[in-house]
Amino acid sequence: MSDSNKKPGQALDRLFASERETEDFRFDTSVARVFPDMIRRSVPGYTTIIPMIEVITEQYARPGSHCFDLGCSLGASTLAMRHGIGDRDCTLTGVDNSAAMIERCEHYIALDDHPLPVSLRCEDILDTFIDKASVTTLNFTLQFVAPESRGELMKRIADATLPGGVLILSEKIRFESEAEQAIQTQLHHEFKRANGYSDLEISQKRSALEQVLIPETLAEHRQRLTEAGFDRVLVWYQCFNFVSMLAIKSP
Repeated sequence: MSDSNKKPGQALDRLFASERETEDFRFDTSVARVFPDMIRRSVPGYTTIIPMIEVITEQYARPGSHCFDLGCSLGASTLAMRHGIGDRDCTLTGVDNSAAMIERCEHYIALDDHPLPVSLRCEDILDTFIDKASVTTLNFTLQFVAPESRGELMKRIADATLPGGVLILSEKIRFESEAEQAIQTQLHHEFKRANGYSDLEISQKRSALEQVLIPETLAEHRQRLTEAGFDRVLVWYQCFNFVSMLAIKSP
């Protein structure tokens, strides 16, 4: 599995291949450069989740509404939403607080031949104004938001979501059972090894993410989303310790 799926011209992720001082993971220029390769080889099911975001958006995007991709990185989920919206009269906004990500995202958006305009904002999603939303996506984004700020963000999204609208929330989760946590973590590491990462790369990246990516249990996510104002929360995808949920506001 190592590099056979790497697209031509795509930079290979070797950021953690050599011994380095431990520092917190940052979405800087070096990460932006290798991000497509990094996330494909690190997140089980990512290449399934992205096209399914298009399918879900096609189902729930409503004319006259707004759609948001919060934490859009290089725009993979933004483009999926764009194609899911089709020719409906919707606006689409991608938001990320990394200038390096937004700069490269602009390039990918420009290469896509879909006519729907995409507005990109370089700002903290905690400051983003959300209104009349039919589809909002946080694709592996909430896990990087400070835990004490997550409830307020979910409440703002739920309040801004139109009846019948949805939130697509993809996250790395942790498990209440220590035994299950150990098994799922080991399987995730084996997935990375199968994709060509060395033990050193796995270890160093884990250390860099330890204080930055704070996972929660599925029960914690469900409770927060329900308390925020969503009426139904379902898991539509799971692979090891990575899940994607659909939070629905009743019509």
